[in-house]
Formats: sequence, C-alpha cells, structure tokens
Amino acid sequence: MYDGSSIALVQLVAEYLVWLDEDLRLQPQLAESWTAEDGGKRWTFTLRRGVRFTDGTPMDSSAVKASFDRLLDPASKSAAASAFATILGPGGVSAPDASTVTFTLQRPFTEFPYLVSAGNFNAVILKADYAGDFTRSAIGTGPFTLTSYDPSAGASFARNTGYWQPGKPYLDAVDVHFYPDDQADLIALQGDQIDTQFLSVASLVTPLAGSAGIVVDKAIGTGLTAFTLRTDRPPFDRKEVRQALAYGLNRPDVLTSIGSGVGVLGNDHLLAPAFRGAPTGLQQRAQDRAKVAELLAAAGVPTLSFTLTFDPPSRDYAVTIQNQLQQVGITVELDQRTSSDFYGGNQTTDTPWLFTTANLVAWAGRAVPSQLITPMVTSGGVWNGSKYANPALDRAAAAYDAASTDQERAAQAQIIAEALREDVPVIVSYWSGTVRAFNSATFAGIRAHPSSYVDFRSVSRV
Repeated sequence: MYDGSSIALVQLVAEYLVWLDEDLRLQPQLAESWTAEDGGKRWTFTLRRGVRFTDGTPMDSSAVKASFDRLLDPASKSAAASAFATILGPGGVSAPDASTVTFTLQRPFTEFPYLVSAGNFNAVILKADYAGDFTRSAIGTGPFTLTSYDPSAGASFARNTGYWQPGKPYLDAVDVHFYPDDQADLIALQGDQIDTQFLSVASLVTPLAGSAGIVVDKAIGTGLTAFTLRTDRPPFDRKEVRQALAYGLNRPDVLTSIGSGVGVLGNDHLLAPAFRGAPTGLQQRAQDRAKVAELLAAAGVPTLSFTLTFDPPSRDYAVTIQNQLQQVGITVELDQRTSSDFYGGNQTTDTPWLFTTANLVAWAGRAVPSQLITPMVTSGGVWNGSKYANPALDRAAAAYDAASTDQERAAQAQIIAEALREDVPVIVSYWSGTVRAFNSATFAGIRAHPSSYVDFRSVSRV
C-alpha cells in the first residue's frame, strides 16, 4: 500500500494490533493491552480472544508473528520496515503462547505501540500463510469482506457477519468507485453519486461546505514538505545562509496558497503541534527582509543563488519559494525532475532527493516525531538529505525515544526543536492538514483523519 486509496481499501478488510484515532491516540484493536519492560526495550501485547479471520481461521500469535516477520524481512522491501529501522530487527518477534506476542527491541523505544498501530499503515495482521495477491484473496479480521475488485472501476465490500465487535459495522455494504481525476471525483460527490471520499482535496471541497448537505471535516496533520538544505556543501555549509532562507519565506502565504489554509504554520523543526508534547514557547519565525540581508552579510555572501530540485507534486511550492525569495534578493533556479528520476538512482550515493544541494520532499504524516527525526536529521539517518550531524541532537533524540515520562519526553523535544530551528537543515513552512467531504443528509460518523483514514466501523446511515 503506497497511496491513500489503497490503504483505505485494505483497512476495510484487515486490522492492526492498535488503531490510531483522529487525535493520534492509541486505541486497542486486535491487541487488548500492552506492557513494557526493560526500560521500553521489550513489549508484550495481549491479543483479543475469539477473533477469527473471514475464512474461519483463528487470529492468534502465530499470525501476528508471521505478519511482522514478513515486514521485517529485507527481501520483502516493505514500506513498513523503514519505521522499524534501528528499533526492531528480524528475529525480534516471539509468540510465547497463542494470545501473547513479545517484541524485543534493539534499543529502548517508549512509543513503540505507535509503530505497530495504523500509524505504520502496512502493519496489518494477515494470516500466517499469506502469500500475496491481496485482491484475489482478501482475508482479514476487519468489518468487511471484499466481494469484487476491478482496478479500472472500483471495489465492493460486504458486511463481515462474523466481526468480533458486537453490533458493528453498522453498514451492510460499501461500494467504492474509482475516478480518473480529482475533478471527476468532486462532480460525483456534488451529484450524489457518492456519499464521501477517501481523499478529499481541500482546495476543491472547502468551497462546497454547507451546500447541498455537504460537510467538510478538518483535522490537523503531521505531514510536511521538507525544504532540505545540504549542510555539508556551499552555500549552505554556513548556518547564517540557511537561516536567511528561513527568514525569507512568508509562511502564512505558503499555508494559504499551497496548503489551502488547512494546517498550521511550521517553525523549522520536526515536532508538529499535533504531536503529544510538542514544544511551546519558541518564537514563530516570520519573513524579515532586514534579517535576511544581515545574515547573508555575516556569512560573507552578499548575493545568493542556488538550484532547487523537486518533482511535479511540489512544483507550486517550488514556484512560491522562488517568488518569495526573489523579493528578498535571493535567486532560485528551478530543477524539476520526474518523480521516478527524483526518487531513483542509487539511494546511498546519488539519488536526487537525498543528494542535491537543495530540494523539496513531501513526507506523509507520521504517528510520532521520531519517525521523522531519526531518519531525516540524526547523524547517519537513512534519509538524511541535509547531511546534518549534531551530536547533541543525536543524544536528545535517543533520550526522547527512551523517556519514561511525558515530562522527560517534553524536555528532550524542546532540545531537538531548538537545535533544528537554530541550525535549519530543513525548513518547515507549514504542517499539512487533511479534510474529508461527505453528505451529512445520508451518513454520520465520517471524520477527517490526520492520515486520511476512515473508520468505517462507526459510520451509519442517518
């Protein structure tokens, strides 16, 4: 699953140990409870009893272990594996008995339940003998069963009459229609051909709110487009030059024009306001032309020009950056690549998204800040495109992961945020929000979700 629509389809059929609600809170799903030992290095999950897959097979610890063993196998190349990097490796999952699963981590990680939740969207629990081709044999524990699938038209789902949660789902069926583009999807919503959307585009649906019974629900998210600067090569090897760029942007205008006004301003660190324990008290960075000139002069760079590399989805943002920085005397040349080129090449030596001097990378929302901080800005991070290295930040990131109290975690979050805001390896102009449009005259229980999920267990007809 690499896109929101495929995730939504699978989540109708398959479930997680832990669900992640629209406020990024953990909710028991296939696991009833979990406990930590050894300072957050060993986690034991107690499974819900009596749950069966739709073919009648019991959902037990062997299925859970097999599901995670598949994800952790390097040969699978699963997108979920990146969330476990340096935390959980092959062989780290055991099943002491039929209703217990133990995860032995490589290092303490006190927010580990988020990594086996819907926040790590590929971590659904499938049968132990699952061999692939989900659309031909979609067997899960979820509220619905897949009855038909046509990649060019849509999919149909029927109520799972043996679902473990009494009385749910409320719906007898769900029919999903595929459309060639966002505009066609919008017309279908306006014409009552569909009741809601998996992925609503804020700029398209927001003007419809309140018309013909259409409601547009909003959620604060944790996704971002990172404006990444190589700290190990000119001109961005000088901190003052990176700070100058940060002061050159008009963030409210970026949020309005690129984020459609849905989201919150960023402040050049990776702890979104939606994250628990996000730092407070840091002055919001704003556009300051005098500060730009002062910083560039201090760096001995009276005139600045650079090339910004990106792929098509980030084009509007790149043009906005170009225009805003031109207003403060900085010249930006735009280098648009195809997505396959931008993310292609050798991932350890020359892929553009990790090795160009400055670039824009869209990051989907994460459940916990470590999923952004560890790969993106720690020394040697697997996706450290800025080549930033700060031992103090590395120590704080490790301490954050090992923190046993919210107070400890907040203290380390403050250190991380201050370091990133000062050093600016990554400019974060805004954190994206999500919206979901639906027809309130026909259905209730539909909400926007930071990760664009839909919990169809609670959707009901009005």
